[in-house]
Amino acid sequence: MCGIVGYVGRKCAQPILLEGLKRLEYRGYDSSGLAVIHHGQLLVHKCPGRISVLCDHLADDAVTASCQIGIAHTRWATHGAPTEENAHPHSDCKNRIAIVHNGIIENYSALKQLLIEKGHHFSSQTDSEVLAHLIEEFYYNNGTKSIEQAVQLALREVTGTYGLAVLCVDEPGKIVAARKGSPLIVGVGADEYIVASDASAIVEHTTNVVYLNDGELAVLNSDGMRTLTLDNVPVTKQVQQIEWSLEQIALNGFEHFMLKEICEQGEAIRNCLRGRLDKRENRIQLGGIAAISRELVKTRRLILTGCGTAWHAGLIGEYLFEDLARIPTEVEYASEFRYRNPIIDDGTTVIAISQSGETADTLAALREARQKGALALGVVNAVGSTIARETDAGVYLHVGPEIGVASTKAFTAQVVVLALMSLYLGRRRFMSETMLQHYIDALERIPEQMERVIQQSAAVKMVADQYADCDNWLLLGRGYNYPVALEGALKLKEISYIHSEGLPAAEMKHGPIALIHPGMPVVFIASRCSTYDKILGNIQEVKARGGTVIAVATEGDTEIGKFAEHVFYVPDAPAPLQPLLNVVPLQLLAYHAAVARGCNVDKPRNLAKSVTVE
Repeated sequence: MCGIVGYVGRKCAQPILLEGLKRLEYRGYDSSGLAVIHHGQLLVHKCPGRISVLCDHLADDAVTASCQIGIAHTRWATHGAPTEENAHPHSDCKNRIAIVHNGIIENYSALKQLLIEKGHHFSSQTDSEVLAHLIEEFYYNNGTKSIEQAVQLALREVTGTYGLAVLCVDEPGKIVAARKGSPLIVGVGADEYIVASDASAIVEHTTNVVYLNDGELAVLNSDGMRTLTLDNVPVTKQVQQIEWSLEQIALNGFEHFMLKEICEQGEAIRNCLRGRLDKRENRIQLGGIAAISRELVKTRRLILTGCGTAWHAGLIGEYLFEDLARIPTEVEYASEFRYRNPIIDDGTTVIAISQSGETADTLAALREARQKGALALGVVNAVGSTIARETDAGVYLHVGPEIGVASTKAFTAQVVVLALMSLYLGRRRFMSETMLQHYIDALERIPEQMERVIQQSAAVKMVADQYADCDNWLLLGRGYNYPVALEGALKLKEISYIHSEGLPAAEMKHGPIALIHPGMPVVFIASRCSTYDKILGNIQEVKARGGTVIAVATEGDTEIGKFAEHVFYVPDAPAPLQPLLNVVPLQLLAYHAAVARGCNVDKPRNLAKSVTVE
């Protein structure tokens, strides 16, 4: 959840470190800091609050600005409040070793007590500081030959997760980086290396990167890079290319990244579909799963797993796979699946859904499923991410970087990919060519239809402004649109801090109807489908109790306006594809409500973009 940047090379490190931290702001943080080495001294600067506070603190520090090696960090508080003492980097007793750390050290309490007994003195409440002292103990008191050896020995004692970067005054031109369960990549430049927890901190300087795997360690200096395991076995790494550019992580005239990414969805879905709809041969082409297609077609049971928005995409996927491919499908919260003893029979396929490909719970669920013999697939956006590397096969979203904490374009692309996969399997199992053609044609229309919905942003803003002060909302849908209601409610919670609940519309009368009071906003997804008349009945129940009805309806529906105070119209589409259009007004509603309430849309409180710790 935190950000790491490290630099070693011929340039001054400070501007690269600070700019890298700014690129990582979207991940969520509450303090920041950096450490550099200058003429045999370790200089550490850290501050609670925004990165701008750290920049102001360093504004007149010419010494720190001149150094050519350093590490930096943005912290999202877990152990200890966001204070200067608890901010990273942390150093050892001698102030000769500095570390920045993402993750959680589960056995830190026992390690800390052991180190205190050996004479170490701690200055923070964090679990991370243990690493600095543990490395110190091995480096200075156990006769190790190098800082990387001390890091290897220290990490063998650790239980937990880490993305780690280390400096040592006694080896002043070197950064040691290591990972387990928390992402870490190395940017490879000309006589320089940048280590970071996210490619957005690197892409301005190089698109050549090396992805570290769990249990691997990189030793970096301006002359080269070595990679090895914690057991000191050399590892040969392949340099890969980042697929997106610096321009894609710029606001480009938009007020917020979330609005930019909502408005990008038409083009994002075009990119997601590109090369995957073969109209000439009337087929779906998914190169990422071609090698295991025979095994996949024989799947008897699917388990979709994810967290948050990805879980909602999985719920839509459950409808898609059962409806279009006739495969029994379950959807599991990854955070629950990983701690159960799930039944994985022969013929079970698990699909892990994650924008970042690094979500800790989803990755753990994936590993649990693989260990029990499941075929493991991934639906991820980040190329080269851990989930992408650890699955048997998978499909990338190809929607470019998503910066806003509240996922929008990644969600719709996840639904598109799950629709493509269900059609791919459905055609191979029972679906007619004519039926597949119907869906291919409908998918081709989706990007343009989404752009038409986005053009209603001003109308959605008027409604959001009118009800932004209401602290309790209900969002209701049926069938494919029940998960859309859940996703719309989550967006409201995430960025506007409005208490909102998504429900199956039929469940309203089984308890939640007691919440409805005069003026309460109730959003209905009321598409023209097999349950349309039922939805109208639910609307009447809300109206009878004084609730305010906001409806998302199909273009040409003249009936819905008789019952709803406000209607957002979306183009018609087959029921399995309606969520792609119906979710867009809800995304805009949440966005405009958050702006009206004065919330920080792209950096909502207590949230981070990529949840890489439990």
